[in-house]
Amino acid sequence: MNKYLDIAPEVAQALAEGKPVVALESTIISHGMPYPQNVETALKVEEVIRENGAVPATIAIIGGRLKAGLSKEEIDHLGKAGHAVTKASRRDMPSIVARGIDGATTVTTTMIIAHMAGISVFATGGIGGVHRGAETTMDISADLEELGQTPVMVVCAGAKSILDLGLTLEYLETKGVPVMGFGTDELPAFYTRKSGFGVDYRVDTPEELAAMFKAQRELGFKNGMLVTNPIPEEYAMDKAVIDAAIDQALKESVEQGIKGKETTPFLLARVSELTGGDSLDSNIQLVFNNAKVAALTAVELCK
Repeated sequence: MNKYLDIAPEVAQALAEGKPVVALESTIISHGMPYPQNVETALKVEEVIRENGAVPATIAIIGGRLKAGLSKEEIDHLGKAGHAVTKASRRDMPSIVARGIDGATTVTTTMIIAHMAGISVFATGGIGGVHRGAETTMDISADLEELGQTPVMVVCAGAKSILDLGLTLEYLETKGVPVMGFGTDELPAFYTRKSGFGVDYRVDTPEELAAMFKAQRELGFKNGMLVTNPIPEEYAMDKAVIDAAIDQALKESVEQGIKGKETTPFLLARVSELTGGDSLDSNIQLVFNNAKVAALTAVELCK
């Protein structure tokens, strides 16, 4: 085991006994929403995973230690600290570990630590991708690179609709990452169920997902698998409303010179403001939905 990695006792026992475990990220706690809503949501997501037969492993870096599985106290600590916690991508991990500080894990770093711990399934909200205008800015999320090189199944509600979804799919194809639509032929766009872009394969059951991921691993492939699970109908937002809010937020980000890893948190927060908080409510519900699908799939993988 990696000398910097701590696996929570419950998670370690589940892994040792071949029981299903689902990884969860921690950026959503520290950077995704205000306290105490962030902590309440994180604990509820863990509860959803338990209700569907798996063990949750929320992942973070605490005091320079890579953590696979957090206590309630550690989750509360991240929630209270909020933006004071470093948002940790792959490039940040050595620095955070060496300095013994805290880091909230993104999709990228959650995949890395989950794989290190032996966890194969990870539930999140939405992945990063190719940003609009990337042909000049080269702003492409590290999430896509990680999906191309780390064999973890990522269950999400598609790529965030602030991105260039067409280019994101092209990039994933180049990296050999299969994009699955859970119960859909169309890529969901985070807040909305449809994007106008097709997925590679439609799957309708956790059993199918588990079989495909098992085959991918047994073929010796090193890349991940992306499962896109549409937001439940009752929580989906009107496409015109969300598109208008995104366009406004993008315009403001350019005017304010916001770049790099500050871009996504700014855009999501601004979209939430412009939609009167509706987008935050949708965000929470889609995470619960993804946690359920991830847990049911992890159960099938362990059979």
